[in-house]
Amino acid sequence: MSTTPNPYHGFRFPTAIINEAVWLYHCFSLSLREVEVILAARGIEVSYETIREWGLRFGRAFATTLKRRRPRPGDKWLLDEVFIRIRGKQHYLWRAIDQNSVVLDVLVRSRRNTKAAKRFFRKLLKGLRYAPRVIVTDKLKSYAAAKKDLKIGGEHRQSRYLNNACEVSLQPTRRRERHMRRFKSAKHAQRFLSTHSPIHNHFQLRRHLISATEYRAARTRAFSIWREVTGLALTA
Repeated sequence: MSTTPNPYHGFRFPTAIINEAVWLYHCFSLSLREVEVILAARGIEVSYETIREWGLRFGRAFATTLKRRRPRPGDKWLLDEVFIRIRGKQHYLWRAIDQNSVVLDVLVRSRRNTKAAKRFFRKLLKGLRYAPRVIVTDKLKSYAAAKKDLKIGGEHRQSRYLNNACEVSLQPTRRRERHMRRFKSAKHAQRFLSTHSPIHNHFQLRRHLISATEYRAARTRAFSIWREVTGLALTA
C-alpha cells in the first residue's frame, strides 16, 4: 500500500483540471484571466485567483521534477544576461541554455558583476553536477573572472554574436514579462521564471529541425512525461 501523500488532497477540483490550468498558463502566453475564460468555455467555473494559487502550489513542484527527469543536457553552455525592469529599477536576468536550446537555469540579480556571475555559475554547477566542455558568453569580463575564481575548466568563447541562440530563446520570457506588465519584485521574477522556463521548455520540441512523424512522437513523449510528473497517470 502506497504511503505517498496525495498533493491534491483537500482540493475540490479534480487533478486533471488543476493540471490543465497550470499547463495552459505556463505553456502559452496566457494571462490568469485568459486561462479562467478558457476553462469557463469548457464549463469549469474557477476564478483566476484560484488558478494563481494552483500555479504557486503545484507549478514549482512540476518544474523541479521535469528538470530531474530531463535527459542530461549538452556539454556546450550558452550564457547571457539581459536587463529587466522591476518597480522602476534595473535588474538582470542571467540565463543559460545548452546547444540544443534546453534551458539550464535562470537567476535574477540586481548587479551584473563578478559576484553575480559566480553566484550563477555555482547555481548551474550545483544543479547539473558536471562542468561543460565549452562555455559561450558575450564579452562581459565578469564571466571570465568568475570562471577563473571558481576554477571551472573547459574552453571559454567570448563573442558578441556567438550566444545569439540564448538571446533568441529568451523571447517567450519577454512575452510573459509584457503580458504580466513587468514583475512585481526580484523574488517574484525568480519564482515565476524558475517555474515557467522548465515547463515551457519541456514542450518546445524544435519542430523546424525534425519531420512531422518525429515531432508527433516527441510530442506524445512530452505529454506522457507531463502526466507522470503531475500525477495524472495515476488517476487515469
